[in-house]
This record gives sequence, structure tokens and C-alpha cells, in this order.
Amino acid sequence: MDILKVYEYALQREFEGKRFFEQNAERLSHAAAVGAFKNLAAEEQKHIDFIQGQIDSIKKGVSPSLALGKQLEGEGFFSQRAVTEAIDSKVLEAMVPDLPVLRMAYLIERDFAEFYSKAAEKAEGEGKEVLTMLANWERGHEQLFKQYHDKAFEEYAGMPWGG
Repeated sequence: MDILKVYEYALQREFEGKRFFEQNAERLSHAAAVGAFKNLAAEEQKHIDFIQGQIDSIKKGVSPSLALGKQLEGEGFFSQRAVTEAIDSKVLEAMVPDLPVLRMAYLIERDFAEFYSKAAEKAEGEGKEVLTMLANWERGHEQLFKQYHDKAFEEYAGMPWGG
């Protein structure tokens, strides 16, 4: 497996994810969802920087390092903070119009996590560790958006017909 090609593909996907979150943050109707999308776009930029660092190291013939990734983990992640924040029923009701966007965010993060997990299965050494780290980060995002979506959907499902 050509780990450089995997990282280059991953980099493009992270740029796409960042763009999705930035664009949809402007279209969402609820402040909590807007904030979540803006924070996630900023976190995707950290992923971009991390992956670009791996690519740069490989191109220079230097062994890639997990140092930046461990630093990012040490700083705490947006998804960990957001999951601990309570979302009351008024917030969920306001997020109902955003259900399709929340669902898409969940699917994007799930796809990222699956891509990194599958690539990690085929990689060795430091590359395997980097891809596993990325998969774990994306799983956290996936869980966050699944939680947002599912809670908002429960609120929607309990609404009388016509909203």
C-alpha cells in the first residue's frame, strides 16, 4: 500500500468535509448546530494540518510523527466537549428543520471513519498508528452528529402533524 497516496486522498476528503461544514454553518437555523458546524470546520482544519505534516515528512524522506496528533488529542476535542453539553427539548425542536444537514454530517463523518479504519488495516508501523488515530477522531464526530440527528428526529417524530 502506498501510504502517501492514502494521505493525499485523505487530505482531499478532509478539505471537502471542512467545506461542507463551513457552507452549512451559514444555512443552519439553530445556533447550537451553527456553532457545532463552525467548530467542526475548525477541527477539520487541524486534521488537514496533521495530514499535510505526514505528507511533507514522507516527501522529505523523514519518518512521519504522531507528535502533532498527540498534541491535538491532549488539547481536547470539540466532539468530546459537545457530547457532554445537554440539549434540551426546545433546542431539539428548533433543530428539526436541520435534520437533513445533520444526517449528512453524520454520514460524512462515518465515511471518514470507515475509510481511515480500512486503510489502517492495510498499513503498517507509523502509518497504521496515524490512520487509527484519524479513524478514532472521526468516530467521535460521527457519534456527535448521530446523537444530534437522533435526538432532533425523536423531537420531530413526536410533533403533531403540521409541526
